[in-house]
Amino acid sequence: MPRPESELLPPKPEARLRIYAYSIADDAHAGLLKVGQTTQDVKVRVAQQLKTAAIENYQIVIDEPADRPDGSVFTDFDVRQRLKQKGFDKSTLEWMRCTVADVRTAIAELRVNKEYEGTHHLDFPPRREQQDAIEKTYAYFQDRWSEDADAFPEFLWNAKMRFGKTFTTYKLAQKMRAKRVLVVTFKPAVEDAWENDLRTHVDFDGWQYLSKAAGGDPTSVDPDRPLVFFGSFQDLLGKDKAGNFKPKHKWLTEVTWDLVVFDEYHFGAWRDTAKELFDGEDESSKKRATAQEFGSDLDTFTEEREVNGLDEDAIIPIKARSYLYLSGTPFKVLNEGRFIEEQIYNWTYTDEQRAKAEFVQQHPSEPNPYAALPEMRLLTYQMPDELIAIANQGEFDEFDLNAFFEAKGVGEQAAFTHKNDVQKWLDIIRGNYAPTQVDALKTGTRPPFPYSDVRLLPYLQHSLWMLPSTAACAAMENLLAESQNAYWRDYRVVNVSKPSVGVGLAALPPVRQAIGAGFDTKTITLTVGKLTTGVTVPQWSAILMLRNLNAPETYFQAAFRVQSPWVIRNPNGDDPHEETIFKPVSFVFDFAPTRALRQISEYGRGLSPETPNPEKAVEELVSFLPVLAYDGSNMTQVDAAGILDMAMAGTSATLLARKWESAVLVNVDNQTLKKIMSSDAAMNAVMNIEGFRALGSSVFETVVNKSEAVTKTRKEKGDDITSTEKKELTAEEKEYKSKRKQIQEKLIKFATRIPAFMYLTDYREHTLKDVITKIEPELFRAVTGLTVADFELLVSLGVFNASHMNQAVFAFRRYEDASLSYTGVESHEGLRRYGLYDTVVAVDERPAI
Repeated sequence: MPRPESELLPPKPEARLRIYAYSIADDAHAGLLKVGQTTQDVKVRVAQQLKTAAIENYQIVIDEPADRPDGSVFTDFDVRQRLKQKGFDKSTLEWMRCTVADVRTAIAELRVNKEYEGTHHLDFPPRREQQDAIEKTYAYFQDRWSEDADAFPEFLWNAKMRFGKTFTTYKLAQKMRAKRVLVVTFKPAVEDAWENDLRTHVDFDGWQYLSKAAGGDPTSVDPDRPLVFFGSFQDLLGKDKAGNFKPKHKWLTEVTWDLVVFDEYHFGAWRDTAKELFDGEDESSKKRATAQEFGSDLDTFTEEREVNGLDEDAIIPIKARSYLYLSGTPFKVLNEGRFIEEQIYNWTYTDEQRAKAEFVQQHPSEPNPYAALPEMRLLTYQMPDELIAIANQGEFDEFDLNAFFEAKGVGEQAAFTHKNDVQKWLDIIRGNYAPTQVDALKTGTRPPFPYSDVRLLPYLQHSLWMLPSTAACAAMENLLAESQNAYWRDYRVVNVSKPSVGVGLAALPPVRQAIGAGFDTKTITLTVGKLTTGVTVPQWSAILMLRNLNAPETYFQAAFRVQSPWVIRNPNGDDPHEETIFKPVSFVFDFAPTRALRQISEYGRGLSPETPNPEKAVEELVSFLPVLAYDGSNMTQVDAAGILDMAMAGTSATLLARKWESAVLVNVDNQTLKKIMSSDAAMNAVMNIEGFRALGSSVFETVVNKSEAVTKTRKEKGDDITSTEKKELTAEEKEYKSKRKQIQEKLIKFATRIPAFMYLTDYREHTLKDVITKIEPELFRAVTGLTVADFELLVSLGVFNASHMNQAVFAFRRYEDASLSYTGVESHEGLRRYGLYDTVVAVDERPAI
């Protein structure tokens, strides 16, 4: 059911925190000033306060904004604290014995000199979902250690931005009584949150924090107090000229870490080097296949590697008792099947928005802890044919953003290859392109282009434009400044892709300086990959996707930058639970509709990999993330079925076949191989798969034993390993990796037979569970060589990746139905779907209505 337009495009609130002071002309208030704050009109707020006391002899003497040039704000409490520090007395409540000039001086000082109230002053408990994550993770760790005291359990938090992963991680470490916590990331920009949470919350008073940026001497650490060390992979990589690890890293290898945390795990921790850093083993063929299947957009890491000359093969072996992986979009990992259900805690965008809606229903009179988290909107635009023709290419024969925004040159010399067409695009998005204006007159509708619709313009006051290259960013900066683009002069353009801006957090100050408080300025931030993960800019309310992004991880990590809350808490100074929300919704604008809807489709299915019908997963997502599509004449809301149909547009049988040849369909890690070895039924089932009898059942034991032996030796020897020993280990590695590859190939070959079975059977499978529970066991055995029971057993052990196979099954059936429907043939006549989960029944068995 489409939502009303007023709900899809709500007005943006106009408010600003202000500091005020007033006096009352009577003997009781002589020499006193009341200092307060509000987001209302100051006159209205003061009148509200004094109306009940029938006081009319007052005068408002100060009314000033409470924001700083960097966008932060100070409060009435800060002003009164500053006055107390200067020796002025606090009378009662919010009254100060001082002059107007004294208050103005305090405000001026706070505006240019941010001072903190001290360390460890915040005191709040975990939210319900945070406590659930802690309890589930702790219980899993305890279960694994009770089974094997030497185990090093792993757990994944699939938790979106704003979940509070840093604070919740520290609370988990506290519950574990962990004394040594190592936080590692590919994104050094996230350190600000890790350090700030540890230093400001009362629960972590006495904890120690070390990092390259914060400094600190590892030799002076108090062994009786918890220690957190924050490091980036970029910092941990590297050896000296003699091939030895640098002395500053040596101490890391001498500590057994109670908890190792991989932050921003989606970004790079599946890479070979990251895995080798901790357990000495890589599965490079599998990782490469994953990258090919989903795409890899590690632009920022690549940029930092090139700038700093990092050697990915120079790594430090780390010892740990447990591992925690943090990501808001860990779809690659989930598709690999590395983590089973009991090792995962999910808190997704859908969970968050559902909790937000349910809280209103269940606790209507209480402050909603999720209220400040804006709901997102995706608006896609079909470009005019003349622009599509410029860059209509790629795998799906669709509008290619990278080709359209191709540019050459550096700095002021940079220019777009298709400059005239990019100029037309700039005119289109502000509703000033003649052909689209003519079309609007013919249809009687005016489509909501980003920079022309009065409902959207307030949300585009501060936006992020994501372009395909540094040259494209420079070219856009130059084009926006040309004389014909006078409209854009109101916007300050910040190009963070410039090498001079720096990487990581270094790119953030220019943006914050340009935005300021966000009320009196307009900005456009141009980026390739910087600031698209791990940072918060509250004033960003919209992002324009102007480059091809193949992976939903990268797409939605960037999109979620604009979902950060922009809020003032306790705006009137008298209710700590009250909030003024400046951003009720946020927007993603995309100009390659098919690719954008494919991202939504994959993201929705990735959020709910176990949902019986993927269409239901997408349907749930778009109930909280509405999609509006402009087709050249009208803007309409697209439902889940429409999204999937458009996402599948251009899909070929060749592409579908490739899905069934992917290495991510099967799991051949040691944990899975051990499960096979420990089950006679599973071993017998595998031996029935073509090619395995030639390998022999001992191949599993060989791979597991040799890989674990190599890992153990590398950890024990560390820097002391000799060149001879290293050669021997390398030979051992080649042997077990070759055998692991053979196991993988045999399992993939089996997987390619499943589409043949689906094509032959008359039942409408949507998921792998459908495939293995339908009532044609003999046909399944004839086609695949396994009984349904054998296959079901191997799936339950994780040998076959159920979530990824579900997507392949769904894509196959949707493609088959579309192909047959196009020819006028209804596939599988006599069957139909109905009901909540699209249950499959014969027509003569359908229930009476």
